[in-house]
Amino acid sequence: MARRILILDGGLGTSLEQKYSVCFSHDATPLWSSHLLLAHDDQSLLLRCHADFARVPVDVLLTATYQVSADGFARSGVVDPARIPHHLEAAVRTAERAVAATADDARSSAPVLALSLGPYGACMVPSQEYSGRYDAAHGSRAALRAWHLDRLRLFAPVEHLAQRVAYVALETLPRVDEIEAARQAIATAPSSSPAFAAVLPFWISCLYPSGETLPDGTTPEDAVRAMLDPAVAPSAVPWGIGINCTKVDKLDAVVRRYEAAVAVLQRQSLVREWPALVLYPDGTNGQVYNTATQTWEEGGGSPDGGGGAERIPWEQQLADVVEGAEARGRWRQIVVGGCCMATCDDIARLRGLLVQRGKV
Repeated sequence: MARRILILDGGLGTSLEQKYSVCFSHDATPLWSSHLLLAHDDQSLLLRCHADFARVPVDVLLTATYQVSADGFARSGVVDPARIPHHLEAAVRTAERAVAATADDARSSAPVLALSLGPYGACMVPSQEYSGRYDAAHGSRAALRAWHLDRLRLFAPVEHLAQRVAYVALETLPRVDEIEAARQAIATAPSSSPAFAAVLPFWISCLYPSGETLPDGTTPEDAVRAMLDPAVAPSAVPWGIGINCTKVDKLDAVVRRYEAAVAVLQRQSLVREWPALVLYPDGTNGQVYNTATQTWEEGGGSPDGGGGAERIPWEQQLADVVEGAEARGRWRQIVVGGCCMATCDDIARLRGLLVQRGKV
């Protein structure tokens, strides 16, 4: 995919809730959207939701594996670990079927898949990716590295995985030690998992729920260093770095800080080639997710991006950030889409606007 800007899909779980009336909860569906992999009828529903995004069309489609974990499968009733690869195969196959079902001969290329992998906090009860407050057993880089590596190993029996997915997406990481841990797990995976015979192109994206810091208080500059410094894991330097699950009006400021941080690393000879930029903010109008009540609540921020009475459309704010980043000419490529609450209609409007501006 040589195009400068690629379109990513949107919020799978929230789309399943809003459009297909799927009910998720920590108790009943600890795997969240991955829970639909457990039953054939639910896989058909997942297929329809994937296809909604593929039909936009998008260039990259994320698999329904964000909250996959051995413990999550056990809490969902999959007591035999040997059954887990069967469900992970279903995740990849369902996304592949969505691509095939929406194939259009007029398109130059079909969407590629990205293997979605959330942080440890997304698998906690309640989820803690918005806070980064982990239990004592997972409070260190070494413990998080072991957890991420164990999760990668779940995919080992999935046949030809490295040929079926184009990217690995390490998403919504709330802590700098977890950024480093995830990179080290990726570096170790080829020697311990036949599914990862080599390090696939991967991206790391972080969230900025309050101000311009990660939930653990880390600055964007420290996050970028953790993502790109070769000393952390020389064989696992990400293809892309990004921001997801963040209010759209915060993006421009954080992207500019990312750019300044990469430039510093380049001057220090720690970065030779600029990475790609991956942006998929949430699609809310100011709502904030309450992990205790598992609902979206009205927040106190400015949803219009400028404090005025007239709301600036989400897709316009995002397209403006992308256009600005592209104009500065540093990123090797830009991938843009949406996270929680971003529907296929939102992504279609975003794509339409970028097409209108001659960017896609």
